[in-house]
Amino acid sequence: MSKLTGKVAVVTGGSKGIGAAIAKALAAQGASVVVNYASSRAGADEVVAAITAAGGKAVAVAGDVSKAADAKGIIDAAVETYGRLDIVVNNSGVYEFAPIDDITEEHFHKHFNVNVLGLLLVTQAAVKHLGEGASIVNVSSVVSRITPPGSAVYTATKGAVDGITGVLAKELGPRKIRVNSVNPGMVATEGTHSAGIIGSDLEAWALSTTPLGRIGQPDDIADVVTFLASDDARWLTGESIIASGGAR
Repeated sequence: MSKLTGKVAVVTGGSKGIGAAIAKALAAQGASVVVNYASSRAGADEVVAAITAAGGKAVAVAGDVSKAADAKGIIDAAVETYGRLDIVVNNSGVYEFAPIDDITEEHFHKHFNVNVLGLLLVTQAAVKHLGEGASIVNVSSVVSRITPPGSAVYTATKGAVDGITGVLAKELGPRKIRVNSVNPGMVATEGTHSAGIIGSDLEAWALSTTPLGRIGQPDDIADVVTFLASDDARWLTGESIIASGGAR
């Protein structure tokens, strides 16, 4: 029997990159998956098609996690479609680097609304449906440890995610709900390619500081998330697992 047979999972930001890999990995282990997307319906449909073609169960659900009504709608769709909820992966995120001279109010609120408020709103909606043995996995970043120049706002959001993970682990622990985070290093995704990071000096620097000598792939992160979502991680809560090939 697969590790997640009979479980229902929501993956926010699941239409591409790390989120798409997480959705596919959870489904491969038997979970029924809600693939959330904010704008890329085509991408979410591709993920759902790949899951169903492999014999899994998935549906695509639109929603902006930074809006309370949308966050609730994503969670409600999971319960209405599959009858329960066991796993929440808070993966939705945005990132744009800017030096201190260029930070604007818009830049700040764009990042905090999705990366922090969105996580809180989705989790708030989800906990009403989560029972004993449920797992919440927050996708953070190694930037909260390495604090690279030009990333003050993005790094601040991920520091907040790490802090929230610890708080909610203690808050929800008495209800036997586990809360952990995965903190990826640089990962080759559509986002890092389109942002010009892959092939840049930043990638070269990341490679030079990574003992395993390569950039991460989405599946590298998805497998860690799958572990945390499963009963194999039943004794882990409040942990931040750095998945960066040794960079930190």
